[in-house]
Amino acid sequence: MKEAAENTTGSTLGATGSRADMEPPFRNGLKERGREIKVSRWVLGIAGFYCISMFLVPFMMPTGSVPELSGRANMMDYSSEGSWGNHDHVEDGEMGHNQSAHGGTFAWSELNPYYAFVYAFGDLNCHQKHERSWTINGNQMPVCARDVGIFLGLALGGWWFSRRGLNRWTIRDSFLTLFPDSMIAPLYTSDRRLSAMFGTGILFCLPVVLDGGIQAISAYESVNPVRILTGIPFGFIIGWYLCASLSSRPEKFGFEAADVQLPAGARLSTAENTSDESE
Repeated sequence: MKEAAENTTGSTLGATGSRADMEPPFRNGLKERGREIKVSRWVLGIAGFYCISMFLVPFMMPTGSVPELSGRANMMDYSSEGSWGNHDHVEDGEMGHNQSAHGGTFAWSELNPYYAFVYAFGDLNCHQKHERSWTINGNQMPVCARDVGIFLGLALGGWWFSRRGLNRWTIRDSFLTLFPDSMIAPLYTSDRRLSAMFGTGILFCLPVVLDGGIQAISAYESVNPVRILTGIPFGFIIGWYLCASLSSRPEKFGFEAADVQLPAGARLSTAENTSDESE
């Protein structure tokens, strides 16, 4: 469905960024924001659960249960004793290492279900390079430092959207609700909402792109504190966008686009309405 933002002459912006701003009726014109809170709490809960688990599980496991690992991203490398990661690969290669020289084999399938899930998820999603990962209680964590930052940022994104996020029909307008209306009003008078959403996304992704990209094409080697700091904004923008996309529901407004309250008195109109008005 195509939308267009139209300005209303003489409209005024109410106070934004205040406590009253997040009390019904809300800035979007609705009297409840149950879906936004529910979606945000799911994002916060899932990301927060894994973020806590990645520290808790290696701490609870017997000391030395997880040796130094080095696998491949998006692949299962340590599911069993015979898995790829447990082979004796050449040292200093782009992927893998001589596992027998780094503490012996590791198989997460032999752990209890909770521990196995935490390490299986890390195995599938992370390269698990030991030099880029932290060790707790003599056990390497299930993901690298960058992914620790990403999951922390993801949880923070869910938490912040639960505090400020609103359904404004479209993803871009719901996304922008984390900013005060007074700040984003110029985006509505000039209809630059989509470019603002993409620009914000690029800005939050830039630290991890620069740190990881320069590391990939040069002799530069990042350090774990920098990896976690660059991962946080990347995870935050993922959580932010995920919450906005799942919270954007036109049916909450009875499918009447004009009922959505936007900054600067702008109004959404469907393609059908725009066509009718031109006849």
